[in-house]
Amino acid sequence: MGGTRKPYIAANWKMNLDRTRAMDLVKTLKARIGDGDDREVAVFPPALYLADVAAVAQGSPVGLGAQNLHWEEEGAFTGEISAPMLRDISVDRVLIGHSERRRIFFEKNEWMGRKVRAALDHDLLPILCVGETLEERRAGDLEAVIHGQLEAGFDWVREEEAPRITLAYEPVWAIGTGETATPSQANEVHALIRAWLAVKFPGGEVAASLRILYGGSVKPDNAGALMAQPEIDGLLVGGASLKAETFLPIVEFDR
Repeated sequence: MGGTRKPYIAANWKMNLDRTRAMDLVKTLKARIGDGDDREVAVFPPALYLADVAAVAQGSPVGLGAQNLHWEEEGAFTGEISAPMLRDISVDRVLIGHSERRRIFFEKNEWMGRKVRAALDHDLLPILCVGETLEERRAGDLEAVIHGQLEAGFDWVREEEAPRITLAYEPVWAIGTGETATPSQANEVHALIRAWLAVKFPGGEVAASLRILYGGSVKPDNAGALMAQPEIDGLLVGGASLKAETFLPIVEFDR
């Protein structure tokens, strides 16, 4: 992975765990990760447990993220949560555009730029997710799909703000399927994303500093090989992040 980019391991719990197990998992994590100097670790619990997890994570380097947000600060948006609400309970980051939000809940690509803007405006660190389906990959549309998602997500981002964003590449065909992009396949798409960043922000600093995570059936036995790739700066972990015995070996991968 990039030598100057700090590894970032993010746990997306999705709609899993209960309050007790969520808090216990963070306690275990907190006890194991030390000062967090050599790698960044964050958890993204269900919204209902964010405040409880925040209380447990307090005073540790474990970052706390929401799985989604609305771009407006308040209003008649039943079921939604705003950036100021998240900040109010010590949340410091947020996932935006996860493929499940796009695919299952039909979130529009053009919404992602507004969400990224709202996150940045309220001092939340966004992880913007991009990725293609198997049909899109087979049709040769991978590059067009990824570029379209990046264009929408960075629509209202100024160059000096861009390094506050993290990207996560998740091939939709590898999420929860047991299929994983090979490390070289993943690295290839990460390189494509970094090349897009270099064109979007010509100074080169953004492309060099912005972290790109890989997500999609990450497990203890493939984490090291993925992290050995030069363009992979971290991992967005789903199912394997729900238990300490599978998540800790990923967090503690050998560099």
